[in-house]
Formats: sequence, structure tokens, C-alpha cells
Amino acid sequence: MKLTGATETGRIPARLVETIDGDTIKVMVMGKIETVRYLLIDTPESKKPGLCIQPYAREAAIRNENLVKGGPLSLEFEQGNTKDSYGRLLAYVYVDGQSVQEKLLLEGLARVAYIINQPYKYLLEYQSDERMAKEDKRKIWSRPGYVTSRGFNGCGM
Repeated sequence: MKLTGATETGRIPARLVETIDGDTIKVMVMGKIETVRYLLIDTPESKKPGLCIQPYAREAAIRNENLVKGGPLSLEFEQGNTKDSYGRLLAYVYVDGQSVQEKLLLEGLARVAYIINQPYKYLLEYQSDERMAKEDKRKIWSRPGYVTSRGFNGCGM
């Protein structure tokens, strides 16, 4: 994706079309509707075919929706990591200049994941946010064995 229209922060304005789940949204960006998957985080699944609704999935989706509806939306991209294998844009997502990923991590609704094509600008910050939530046993971190390196274990809540 050609990154024209970026602000001085390197972020591109976007307009929310729909919230998909805790780590995915649809936006209107540069005149096109795009599905955006949040870079470097993963939230529990609520809509994945063949998979149960995982603990904290609905809470993550609701929190994400509240965040992204809270003000002007913008996206920031990582060079070399702009699309995933499903054709979704990969981006850092901001509302009113605040990182949605960081809020979800700090609140214990997301884990750091999908570290594929390093380096990443915000990886160390995100890992620090995750560590704080984990130490405080916030939400996903309150259930021993629930969070794994491959995702989340368990169904329903």
C-alpha cells in the first residue's frame, strides 16, 4: 500500500467502518475500505470458524470497539509488514494519538504475538506493557495456563 497522506507522525487518517473483534477492524483509508489486523498483538477468538468463544474474547471486542469509536482514528505501518497472508493491512492503530494496542495489552485483553519480520518499532514497549499486565494478573493473565505461545486455551466463560 502506498503511504500517501501520512501526517507528520507517519500516521494515516482512517475512518472506522466496523469493529470485527478484539484485534481487527474495517476502515476507510485512502479512499478504500480495508480490513486492518493489529500489528504485534493477539486477543482471544470469538468469531473464528470451528473455534469456541474463548474467555475474554467478547470483552476484548467490546473494549476495542469502545476505543476505536472514541475519537479520530489513524494507522501507522511497519516497513515490510504491511499485509498478512489473508490480505489484511497490518498496522499500529491510534485513537486521538493513543495506541489501541498498548491499551489492550495493559488492560490484560491481549498478548504480544506474531513477531515475524523484525525489527518492529514498538515491540519492546508492547512487551513491557504485557509484562505489567501479567505481573498484575489482569484478565487473560488471571487464568493459569490460559495464555500460550500459540494463542489461548479453553472455551466459554
